[in-house]
Amino acid sequence: MLLMLTCLWPGLVPAQRTADIDPSYRSPDKNLAPVRFEGEILYYVRGVSSHPADERALTINKRIRKAATHIRIPPDSIRIIPETERMAIYAGNDFIMNVYPVDAEAEGVSLSLMSDIIRLKLITVFKNYHLERSPEMIKNSIWRAVAAAVVTILSLLLFNWLMRRMKTRVRTRINNKAEIIQKISFKLIQPEQLIGALRSWYNWFRYIIIVLIILVGISFILSLFPWTKGASVYILEMFMDPLRQAGRGFLGYLPKLFFLIVIIILTRFVLNVLRLFFNGLQNGAIVINNFYPDWAMPAFQIIRFMVIILSVVMAFPYIPFSDTGAFQGISVFVGLLLSLGSSSFISNIIAGYSMTFRRAFMKGDRIKINDTIGTVETQSLMVTRLRSVKNEEIVIPNSVLINSTVMNFTKKSKAPGIILHTTVGIGYDTPWRQVEAMLKMAADRTEGLLKDPPPFVLQRALGDFAITYEINVYCTDTSRILYFYSKLHENILDVFNEYDVQIMTPNYVLDPSAPKVVSKENWKMPPTGEAQSQPLNPSNE
Repeated sequence: MLLMLTCLWPGLVPAQRTADIDPSYRSPDKNLAPVRFEGEILYYVRGVSSHPADERALTINKRIRKAATHIRIPPDSIRIIPETERMAIYAGNDFIMNVYPVDAEAEGVSLSLMSDIIRLKLITVFKNYHLERSPEMIKNSIWRAVAAAVVTILSLLLFNWLMRRMKTRVRTRINNKAEIIQKISFKLIQPEQLIGALRSWYNWFRYIIIVLIILVGISFILSLFPWTKGASVYILEMFMDPLRQAGRGFLGYLPKLFFLIVIIILTRFVLNVLRLFFNGLQNGAIVINNFYPDWAMPAFQIIRFMVIILSVVMAFPYIPFSDTGAFQGISVFVGLLLSLGSSSFISNIIAGYSMTFRRAFMKGDRIKINDTIGTVETQSLMVTRLRSVKNEEIVIPNSVLINSTVMNFTKKSKAPGIILHTTVGIGYDTPWRQVEAMLKMAADRTEGLLKDPPPFVLQRALGDFAITYEINVYCTDTSRILYFYSKLHENILDVFNEYDVQIMTPNYVLDPSAPKVVSKENWKMPPTGEAQSQPLNPSNE
């Protein structure tokens, strides 16, 4: 309150004259700011009342520079004048600054001690200011600058010579070990590739060291002269501050890094235990009721995915830069891309797991999906691959598979076997007992079909013009289903021709003038093997 009255009361002219604020400086309000002189930080000041700390620091720096240029002000003329709740520091008659209790609290010392520290700092600054600008010191700095330039140039020449020697030796060693490198890497790494990679690293290392040598030399030369000392400090801070901040950041990140390492170790341990457990389920060493061995690996993959996701969620806050807006924005963007572009991908994976746990088929089963028949070769999370009877590879997405009817010929083929069936339409003028006997005879003649259980005939429909009979025969060899159907149809045709029974399938309009059967003497018509030679062109006889 006293400070505000001092600054605002119009009658108190000395207080206005010694205010710490220069209206020409405006900067964002910060709590603490350094007072610099020729690039060196002297001390820190805090913002007071409505005046930002940066504004105070710039104003004080301006007054110190103005006082230092006055040769008439000796260094020991700096004095401290106690005032109400503050200490005023003067250089001769020139006001430098006020020291407030908040400035002392920032350093953890008393107000008087803080004032003495600032006074000693200013005495040192004024002494060095005039000493560094003396003719003797300038002359000495020039000689030192020349020597530093020579050392910098020699260092660059020596470094380039050493790098050339090292490059030649490395190239020679690689060429001498070319056969060993190719043998160890199974010819995946060629000497030319290794030399190219090392050349890239060599160039980067060389350029970085050259830049560092030049910067160190220039910074040292600039630090020798008072007019360029600030630039020297700026160059060093420009390159050292990122390294210093990186080192502090790494040290501060060590506890989080340790937590990440613990999470990774625990996750790997849990996954190894789960892998052993599910391997036991798959191999039959561990038995769980109503849990099939072929479910083991798919179940392990699901639990493994859940464990990894849980570990990532736990570790996410400890990942470097995870709390920054850029990292979070990229995470949201990647998640959006995955959600928009992976709908079919996710649906195929879910369908793959669903088909596995449904146990609709297994590898090696012959199945029918819609109009496609084939043997299951592989069943992955995304697709199922079939091998057709034509030896074609058929790839079916699992999302299509889960919405289709799957017919498995292999699953029930062992006992008593699957039933092959086909239908024929026979007229009402043929006794049904005769038809059943002929169909069973045709089934009995077909090799590869089972005799026990015996085949049986069903009368499926009484149509307008014919009766639909279905012959059913048991079979255990599902790999030859199409072959058995073909042979069964051949034998049905032969038997019905033998007994002069006409097959009315697929349609019947009226009774033909002659039965639609093949006479026995014409069963072996050309090109079946018993053809009689006939002239190609009978008109020439």
